[in-house]
Amino acid sequence: MRYLFEEYVFDTDRRELHRGADLVSVAPQVFDILDYLIRNRERVVSKDDLLEAIWKGRIVSEAALTTRLNAARTAIGDCGEAQRLIKTLPRKGFRFVGEVRESPKPDPLAAVHDQQEARIVAALPLPDKKPSIAVLPFSNLSSDPEQDYFADGVVEDITMALSLFRWLFVVARNSSFAYKGRPVDVKQVGRELGVRYVLEGSVRRAGKRVRIAAQLIDAETGAHLWADRFEGPVEDMFDLQDHLTSSVVGAIAPKLQHEEIKRARRKPTENLDAYDYYLRGLAKARWSKHANSDALDLFYKAIELDPRLACAYGMAAWCHVRRKALGEMNDQPRESAEAIRLARKAVDLGADDPFALSMGAYALAFVAREFDDAADFMDRALAVNPNLARAWMLSAWLRVWRGEPDLVLEHCAHAMRLSPLDPSMYYTTHSAMAYAHFLAGRHDIALSCAEKAMRDNPAFLLTICIYAASGVLAGRMEPARRAISRALEDNPGLTASSLSELTPFRRPENFAIFAKALRNAGLPD
Repeated sequence: MRYLFEEYVFDTDRRELHRGADLVSVAPQVFDILDYLIRNRERVVSKDDLLEAIWKGRIVSEAALTTRLNAARTAIGDCGEAQRLIKTLPRKGFRFVGEVRESPKPDPLAAVHDQQEARIVAALPLPDKKPSIAVLPFSNLSSDPEQDYFADGVVEDITMALSLFRWLFVVARNSSFAYKGRPVDVKQVGRELGVRYVLEGSVRRAGKRVRIAAQLIDAETGAHLWADRFEGPVEDMFDLQDHLTSSVVGAIAPKLQHEEIKRARRKPTENLDAYDYYLRGLAKARWSKHANSDALDLFYKAIELDPRLACAYGMAAWCHVRRKALGEMNDQPRESAEAIRLARKAVDLGADDPFALSMGAYALAFVAREFDDAADFMDRALAVNPNLARAWMLSAWLRVWRGEPDLVLEHCAHAMRLSPLDPSMYYTTHSAMAYAHFLAGRHDIALSCAEKAMRDNPAFLLTICIYAASGVLAGRMEPARRAISRALEDNPGLTASSLSELTPFRRPENFAIFAKALRNAGLPD
């Protein structure tokens, strides 16, 4: 049965919740709570009813029940204060009060012709209890269009600095950059990204001087709340960005404590040449052989100029992770040792740098299989900056390899909410969700998630493999075999044994189930 309410479709047969064209990640118990409340929406459901239906009468703490109910509300854009869809009746229980339409068959009106467009059009609710902001791409007003990387780097730094404030919800840079190069309506941006405030501006770099202009806009009303211009020599760029960040924060919450403002003022390096190479490396870093090699050279150059630049070590380690994932390591023992060295330098030097910590942590898990240390460093990154979408995404994949499917889904949901318009985030998180459902034995749902990931990136090998493995165990052998045939065309030397290098499952039994399914689909030993 499919239940339709507001912009949501709740499919009990496929155990999926969709908002517009997006699949909403929902933990299994949370899904069961929504299912029970929606099915019984004509009456008040007592606490005992829920305990019996969901936990089969087991003793569960009040806090655990409250946590699951809050998660159910969050999944459908509701909250405890508004109670728009799930209402609490004191001393009586709970009731789903939204207007629901039942549809036993897929609604043809729900078909999406263009998924990317649909994702952009769908409105997102404002985060509960947090001011929310998106930093849009700054215009490059320099005479040299090659300076785009510099303007983009300024935006990245401002986004990172703002995201260090725990009380702020900051949309990831990659989603904001979906608007680069086109005129925007800030009200529409606010709806599409689910934010209250939008920061836009420009950067002009001429010789040894730089000028940053910015304005903060209320996305609900379109009102300009603040505007300013900051100008100085290039070597003072970090101070200029500090002033800009503090001014934005002050406009949102004038009573912000001075110490929290000071906390966000962290310069990544005093060496502007090193930082320039780092920014150029970020602009080059892509999932292709030549771009990845060019980016790695630039990160090494940044490290040479500033041997304590933690983020450069993290990105250099990440480039080696990419080389391994793409099968491009020419001397695997030597290059793996180098990736591990870089990762350890990143986490050692970047104890308070969430970017360096998360990149280094994932490299330690993927290359060195140091899962416990990797989880500690990843948790540290998320504690330092809970707004870093990439860290949530990498953490989700780390939990895949650790065999923790519920955490995978939870961390994917965080990543997608923080970066709702980033195409690479969409396919990587849906692929991770596919692995999570596969590990949990929900092969039909795993297949559905893999299909969504493949629509955005049909060449991503890990997605093709989880699609095929899920298809075999879901009884869809023909599509699974076609997927493996395609994978072998693109990767002629691929075998179940070689795949173990790309899927570092901590538990041997997880890889055994995965590999057996792929062999049944036609993957050689």
